[in-house]
Amino acid sequence: MAVKAKQSNSNFQSKIATVQEIEGKLKNAKSVVFVNYQGLNTQEDADLRRKFRDADVNYHVYKNNLVRIALNNLGITELDDKLNGTLSMAFSNADEVSAAKIIKDAKFKDKMAFQFGLIGNQVLSKDEVVRLATMPNKETLIAQLMGLINSGARGIATVINAVPRNLAMVINAANK
Repeated sequence: MAVKAKQSNSNFQSKIATVQEIEGKLKNAKSVVFVNYQGLNTQEDADLRRKFRDADVNYHVYKNNLVRIALNNLGITELDDKLNGTLSMAFSNADEVSAAKIIKDAKFKDKMAFQFGLIGNQVLSKDEVVRLATMPNKETLIAQLMGLINSGARGIATVINAVPRNLAMVINAANK
C-alpha cells in the first residue's frame, strides 16, 4: 500500500512539473500552433523535428488534460473543449510564423492538420493559423519595408533633381 502511495505522489509531482514546463513554453513562445499529427511515421516525425529545431521551434506532444490545466492557469479557457484527440504543439520562439510555415510547407502536410493556435493570449482559429502560415517572416517584411522606403526616397530624389534639370532645359531652349 505504501509503495502505491509513493508512486502516486511521484506521478503527481511529475504532472505538476509538466504543467509548469508547458506554462513556461507558452509564456516564452511568440506563437503556438496546435496540430493533429495522426498518421505521421517515425521518419516524417524526425524530419519535422529537425526542421523545427533549425527554426527555433519546440515541438511536443503533451497530454491534453495537462495542456488544459496550463492554459487555464494562464487565463486561457476558450480552448478547453478543443483539447482532444491526437494534438501536438509547436512553440515558435523566433517569430510568429515559423511553426505554421514549417507545417504548411512539409511534404507530408496532408497527414497534419492545423487545429487552432495562440499568439500571446489571443486564440487563433484554424483559418487564422492557415493565414499565418502564408505570411512572410519578420526578416522578409523588414526587407520589403526597406525596399518601399528606398523606392519612395528614390522617387523624391528624382523629382527634386528634375526641377533644376527641367529649368536648365527651358533656359537652353529659350536661348536658342
